Amino acid sequence: MTQKKRRTFTAEFKEQMVQLYLNGKPRKDIIREYDLTPSALDKWVKQSQTSGSFKEKDNLSPEAEELIRLRKENKQLLMENDILKQAALILGRK
Repeated sequence: MTQKKRRTFTAEFKEQMVQLYLNGKPRKDIIREYDLTPSALDKWVKQSQTSGSFKEKDNLSPEAEELIRLRKENKQLLMENDILKQAALILGRK
């Protein structure tokens, strides 16, 4: 079984594929002619219609955005906690 090499596409190319689809070109023809996966084309169409951007960060769900924010906040709090523990140890020795 051969595995396809992962390819990257520019935002311009993705937009062109979405426009072909929206202008009525059959989905199966676009997929075949440009050697795309059906899921990739579907994802681009969805991204174009929801956020107008093909960047992953612009297409995160509110839950995913909150999770990223909370993880960042948690990391900051853990770091501050470590600093306070070190300060308490140093002050405790004096």
